[in-house]
Amino acid sequence: MKSVFFGAVSATALIASAVHAEPQAEVLHWWTSGGEAKSVAVLQEEFASKGGTWTDMPVAGGGGDAAMTALRARVLSGNAPTAVQLKGPAIQEWYEEGVLADISSVAEAQNWADVLPASIAGHMKCEGSWCAAPVNVHRVDWIWANADVLEANGIEMPTTWDEFNAAAEKLEAAGVIPLAHGGQAWQDATVFEAVALGILGPDGFRKAFVDLDMDTLKSDEMKAVFDQMRTMRGYVDDNFSGRDWNLATAMVMNGEAAFQIMGDWAKGEFMAAGKVPGEDFLCASVPGDGFLYNVDSFAMFDVDGDDKKAGQELLAELIVGPNFQKVFNLNKGSIPARTDVSLEEFDSCAHLSAKDMSESSDNDSLLPSYAHGMALRGAQSGAITDVVTAHFNSDMSSEEAVNMLADAVANSM
Repeated sequence: MKSVFFGAVSATALIASAVHAEPQAEVLHWWTSGGEAKSVAVLQEEFASKGGTWTDMPVAGGGGDAAMTALRARVLSGNAPTAVQLKGPAIQEWYEEGVLADISSVAEAQNWADVLPASIAGHMKCEGSWCAAPVNVHRVDWIWANADVLEANGIEMPTTWDEFNAAAEKLEAAGVIPLAHGGQAWQDATVFEAVALGILGPDGFRKAFVDLDMDTLKSDEMKAVFDQMRTMRGYVDDNFSGRDWNLATAMVMNGEAAFQIMGDWAKGEFMAAGKVPGEDFLCASVPGDGFLYNVDSFAMFDVDGDDKKAGQELLAELIVGPNFQKVFNLNKGSIPARTDVSLEEFDSCAHLSAKDMSESSDNDSLLPSYAHGMALRGAQSGAITDVVTAHFNSDMSSEEAVNMLADAVANSM
């Protein structure tokens, strides 16, 4: 099995010869829904099959916000978990606090630099050393739909926001909830950035949510983004407040709602329920060009004890191993971070995702998701999301929202 994974001296062998310790890992993550729990179980099983002992620490809620609160408490008490689901700039923030472990020995033994896209590898490095292991690539800017509901109402998957709005009006008249949504800040932000990508275009999105360019944040195009968000607020049912994302997915699954705008972890829910893409549910990128990515990864924290360090190295080895990358992503709905994993067993939505990612990478429209912690540090992304949620849950005008957005970003820097 090791030769299949790596074709070189494996990190497992290095662990065995160097420390003779039984690998131990306490793993903090927020994968608690059906498709997610099934996915993380794959890693637990592989870890156990290699002689490791896994202590699970799932923390549900807030798209990872609750998990980060739990993590900070653990680190401040001097009792950090062995491995933590982290991503994007958050990895660098924890590194700057001096609490991350260096897993370069594993990365170099397994030739990660040769099998990971450079843009994704960049998120996993801290001042040149490897400090995190990527699990997957999620696309954020998806529209999911109930195939039967659309067919019954004579609706095609929308390719423009005007088409989306027209479809929503038709569905509403037929007594169907047009848009399944959960009233949580990160879900509001997910819809907002998908709308923003479509209206601003890739260059405008980068200026606004990567470069934090004030002219773009205050532009008429940004007002148009908030105009569309106001329109979409009318397509959401009255009971959306506090609803978890997977419950919104279930609304589409059972035909209560027609559409959901959500990352491809939603596909994991459809698949876990035995639904077939192209038959039971449909997938399409949101209107507009570009690809918003969200990369799940695990960072290893400084811990004492050879058994925990062995656990970290084994986890890193397995996470980026071809078998786990394939099996995990088949369950999770995402695509492998490794570029050398065959997609033969993957569904049509995954093939579309991989195709669009490759094309977007070539034309410079492959963009980090701000809503999912890939583009900005916490203060800046939080400031943007606060404005988005305040606007979505009030009668605030688009002009007021744009002014508030620019002020919030300026004050967060």
